[in-house]
Amino acid sequence: MWGCILNPPENALVLCVDEKPSIQALERAQGWLRLPNGKALSGYSHGYKRHGTTTLFAAFDIATGQVTAGHYTRRRRREFLDFMNQIVGAYPDRDLHVVLDNLNTHKPKEDRWLKSHPRVHLHFIPTYSSWLNQVECWFSILGQQALQGVSFTSPAQLRGAIDKFVKAEGSTI
Repeated sequence: MWGCILNPPENALVLCVDEKPSIQALERAQGWLRLPNGKALSGYSHGYKRHGTTTLFAAFDIATGQVTAGHYTRRRRREFLDFMNQIVGAYPDRDLHVVLDNLNTHKPKEDRWLKSHPRVHLHFIPTYSSWLNQVECWFSILGQQALQGVSFTSPAQLRGAIDKFVKAEGSTI
């Protein structure tokens, strides 16, 4: 796995792929907060209302830092393969080396999809070390810069904020 990241094969694209499931669209309670000394501050309280979730699939290109993202309502093999088909379709003439964690949706016992895509090579990180997957760093940046403390009234609004962040970072959706 580290070999394809540190020394990628010539003319190959190395992507770190993972999903961030169940990102919640939370509408945060706003208003005035009365402090014990009598002063009042405007801001957010700890209360919130849930409005649903979205699952984000992302592919991080280690050479350019660009991210290709896709939104789904669930995290199953079907959604993973749909996302991978989009990735393969975007790079039809290149070998793809894909770094993944060991989630069961990434590696079934009999992989017909992989057999039908001979230009795709999967590399799995060791079990219990998902932090080694570079896309996890991007997920952290997304959370801190685009989602932390923000209020959303619907999953569509949440997806819009994610899409805006991805576009601002020079990535694709």
